[in-house]
Amino acid sequence: MSTPSPSPASGPEPLRAPLAALLPPAGAPPLPPDAVLDRFVSWVASTGLSLYPHQEEAILSLLDGDHLVLSTPTGSGKSLVATFLHFQAMAAGQRSFYTCPIKALVNEKFFDLCRLFGPENVGMMTGDGAVNRDAPIVCCTAEILMNLAVREAEPPVDAVVMDEFHYYGDRERGVAWQVPLLVLERARFLLMSATLGDTRAIEASLREVTGREVAAVRNAARPVPLEHEWRETPLHETIEELVTSSRAPIYLVNFTQRAAAEQAQNLMSANFSSKEEKARIAEALAGARFDSPYGKELQRFLRHGIGLHHAGLLPRYRLLVEKLAQGGLLKVVSGTDTLGMGVNIPIRTVLFTQLCKFDGTKTAILTSRDFHQISGRAGRKGFDERGYVVAQAPEHVVENKKLAEKAAAGKKVVKKQPPTKGYVHFDRNTFQRLQEKEPEALESRFEPTFALLVNLLQSETTRVGGGYGRLVEIIARSHGNDYVRARHRRVAAQRLRTLRAAGLVEVRRIEGYRGAYLRPASGLQRDFSLFHTLALYLLDTLPAIPRERETYALDVLSMVESILEDPDVILWKQLDRARGEAVAEMKARGMEYDERMAELEKVEYPKPNRDFVYATFNEFAAKHPWVGAENIRPKSVAREMVERFMTFADYVREYELQRSEGVVLRYLSEAYKTLVQTVPETYRDDALLDVIAFLRATVRGVDSSLIDEWERMRDPAYQAAAVDARAAVAATLGPPPVWADPRAFAARIRNELHALLVALARKDHAAAVAALAPGAEWTPASLEAAMAPYWEAHPRIDVTPAARRPHNTFVKELGPRRWEAVQRIVDEAGEVDWAITCEIDLTEPPRDPDQPLLALVRVGP
Repeated sequence: MSTPSPSPASGPEPLRAPLAALLPPAGAPPLPPDAVLDRFVSWVASTGLSLYPHQEEAILSLLDGDHLVLSTPTGSGKSLVATFLHFQAMAAGQRSFYTCPIKALVNEKFFDLCRLFGPENVGMMTGDGAVNRDAPIVCCTAEILMNLAVREAEPPVDAVVMDEFHYYGDRERGVAWQVPLLVLERARFLLMSATLGDTRAIEASLREVTGREVAAVRNAARPVPLEHEWRETPLHETIEELVTSSRAPIYLVNFTQRAAAEQAQNLMSANFSSKEEKARIAEALAGARFDSPYGKELQRFLRHGIGLHHAGLLPRYRLLVEKLAQGGLLKVVSGTDTLGMGVNIPIRTVLFTQLCKFDGTKTAILTSRDFHQISGRAGRKGFDERGYVVAQAPEHVVENKKLAEKAAAGKKVVKKQPPTKGYVHFDRNTFQRLQEKEPEALESRFEPTFALLVNLLQSETTRVGGGYGRLVEIIARSHGNDYVRARHRRVAAQRLRTLRAAGLVEVRRIEGYRGAYLRPASGLQRDFSLFHTLALYLLDTLPAIPRERETYALDVLSMVESILEDPDVILWKQLDRARGEAVAEMKARGMEYDERMAELEKVEYPKPNRDFVYATFNEFAAKHPWVGAENIRPKSVAREMVERFMTFADYVREYELQRSEGVVLRYLSEAYKTLVQTVPETYRDDALLDVIAFLRATVRGVDSSLIDEWERMRDPAYQAAAVDARAAVAATLGPPPVWADPRAFAARIRNELHALLVALARKDHAAAVAALAPGAEWTPASLEAAMAPYWEAHPRIDVTPAARRPHNTFVKELGPRRWEAVQRIVDEAGEVDWAITCEIDLTEPPRDPDQPLLALVRVGP
């Protein structure tokens, strides 16, 4: 079935909800199966499309009430089959769920289904919030569905679409794809992926648990056939030949972000785009911001017709690359092997730079599943007659082939040796085997975790026998052999004993009942929730931080950072710097080399309050044994930026993180969201509000998309406003007035005053002007002149956290939507004889709610 791709320049389609119009009205009897099929097929025909034979087979299986395993190639129309299941469920008055691995795809699917079924019929649930959660169609991650399935005795779930079902075999998250299959006995399942492999064991289990038949549709012909080719030419020659033979656009598959960026740089020496094509690129880039430290380098690539795409880029840069690629403006996109879910890049040729990768523990040949998952992106239905998958021979093999030609001519040569690290040999036969081999059978990742046990105990407190009995039943149903299930039972029993020893589980008896049952101890319901487990530790420890301490706000931030995932690339850079400084200091002290090396092993990246964090966490873990001692991770990324009032660009440049800007931004965004979502209002003083305002301004100033979506999800108005399409969300909901929350508004003003203060302290008068509201009469020269008397009397301005404390900042209301803001300037001696005076006039709301609000009145004594 051909699905036309929308023009990248087009806006969102108006809401039509065509499938909702085909459903029976509320209160009417359900449609008979024949009517459901007729109406759906009529709708498909009305779009100008027709069903492939494998789609017809799949839909008829669902119409018969069977489960369905749908393992057909990428681009073969699996989404249309999923849409039918949602339509069929609604026509029968049932509730269906769509699950996938990542929140970004959940969000995309939410809007797609809103357009088809109407906003009132579609909801969304993620870890950040919920929209219309009681709707007949709900989009969510697999973890949300798992928690719903085990926490409710009779979950209201009739049909489930599990997209990207190969995640069943994921080491960390696979349990979330298995548990719903074990406990949702009434539900029908549609399990979809292009790379499922042998699923007979899963099918047999599903049939036994639910009593329904399981149909399987596999091995459908690819709508766009693939051609495979092995290349032993230098990489740049391979790419040039592919481009000249009309096989672009090409996705160049690398296995590290660094390699992707280096290959993009290498391609700058070739000219793949004509002058006319480059002019079109320049036109498409008009108005795009490239103001981050890595922006200029990325802009060079794009203007040359070369794209770069990996998780280390800012989200807005990745979206820009996707937009240019969709418009046919990029001949080559160099990216990582994470290409796939949620990446909308049209590709004619997939070019593997190698066939081995580091899998987290060792370097190994690609799995068949990974190979097919990536290869499947080649070729676009409706655009390409065929797709191409090309594998590049190892670099030393290519070099030695050239050397062999020289040797044949009588020249003396020395063969190049293969790499000693990060490499496993692969050749043409490896490539052939990967093409022919079916994806590996999915491996069960079921584990009776503390979280699963406590969820079951909480959900079953009214049922005789308790939740532990249900866990034993789930283990008996779990996938694997008897030996594995016996191990699961032992682990579950040991974890239950641990909970009882900690006083978190009680044994209860009921009069007239011969046995006993288990239930959570009082306080567990309050303690344990669907939050990240370590958030409970944070809440438990906040009261132990003295409020009167001058560093209170920073200490709270450090506690928040200690429960966040480690941004490894940043911490490595911090460790490199710490070791460099330590070596310099030890050399200055005259220490011998061996002694220096021994001491160097003890050097760590910054860990503020490390002893306090570890001690309080150990106490918490003793009372809450499900935590796991390896989880606490003290560090100082956000805190360092706040303490030094560093801009995003300052931080990235100082640690040379240009190629990992996206990692830095995501980490700061998570720190901000955790502060807002987890730290109660009662623990937020003005200094902590300033920290929150600083992080919010930093993230929004770089790329607002990460916070915009999250804040809309938390806003109750989002449910009513988010229903038509993405543009309608922004237009209808919009941001609240900047003055709506007085404490947050005051914190924002203080943050802007601090930005102005720091710019003046650095004598960066251009940055100081940029910190003022648009239309300011001040220029860098006039600011420099105004500050000259200060610098004649003082060597520096103190911008330490102590000098930026709220007692040095004053905000006073002058009238309706008008305020005066004063920032005292603390000199090197801690004295104050100068100040910055500004006004804020919001009688006319700002055109851009994120623009600076300060109008400088004067700076002086």
